[in-house]
Amino acid sequence: MAKKRPQTKAGKQQLKDGEIPVVGAREPCPCGSGRRYKACHGRTAAQAVTELVQRPFEGLTGECDWVALRELVPAGTVELKLKGGLPDGVPSVTLATVLPMAWPALRRDDGSVLLGLQNDTPSGDLSRDLADTLQQALAAAPGSPVTARRAPADGPRLQDMLDSDAPFEPVVHSGFEFWVPDAENATPEVSASLERANEAAIPTTRLSGVDAAYWCETPEKNHLRWVMPHPEEQLLDALARLHAAGVSSLGEGTRLVGSFRAHGLMVPVWDLPSAMGAAECEKPAAEFAERLAGALASDAPITAEERRARGGLTNRQVTLS
Repeated sequence: MAKKRPQTKAGKQQLKDGEIPVVGAREPCPCGSGRRYKACHGRTAAQAVTELVQRPFEGLTGECDWVALRELVPAGTVELKLKGGLPDGVPSVTLATVLPMAWPALRRDDGSVLLGLQNDTPSGDLSRDLADTLQQALAAAPGSPVTARRAPADGPRLQDMLDSDAPFEPVVHSGFEFWVPDAENATPEVSASLERANEAAIPTTRLSGVDAAYWCETPEKNHLRWVMPHPEEQLLDALARLHAAGVSSLGEGTRLVGSFRAHGLMVPVWDLPSAMGAAECEKPAAEFAERLAGALASDAPITAEERRARGGLTNRQVTLS
């Protein structure tokens, strides 16, 4: 019986990953593997677009406030600074929680740019999607909204476009009048849209004495939602220590009720009495921050009681993103 001829691999020299160009999905992969591009290096490119980035705002100034503006604040804006300055004809770039008609971005008549934060994005990397939208808005004609699209997998992220030395200073608004330069003289249609948006907005205030803590008013009780930058396991241990010691509240009638995860960070939540406004939260929040810093610094093993408290906090966690 004749022997089978051994199979030989493709003679083409294989390229390094960084040297492989993008080709059609059904074409042979340029790496020389002999497989189609979509089943070889094209799979990696597709995964880069769809893979979920757990902390899309990591490395940005004000990461905790980015998360809060994305998930907690109805009406808020922040002036953004770009690396290398603003392009000609663009007097300002402003991050906004929500824009009219849920536009991803808007180039106003005067050339200024509004970038919407609370929109659905087509990929798993919110930072890359927002950066792509910002690039479109900077190049759009004045008076034009920007529509959503899938960002290139190798496109820039916000971390590549924004000035890392510039402060990130959110301004929380009572309504959405920032949508239009002259709200008092807006058309009836715009006025009606503003009225509907304002009616749906939950009154929210950012505390001034601590970072990324937001008071909000609801019909039955008020809440404080505080985005924290600490690693989750370390923060849970610290909160458990305080909870077991009976010092996790913000004063009489308040209670730490749980937390949720958002964009890779933890957000503890307190129930507050209806009579407790944002101003009344400032002092107890600052005092809690001191207690939390002490608990975070402890490296002692948690006790059985603290472990039970930790389990209760963990059971009341909700993941938003």
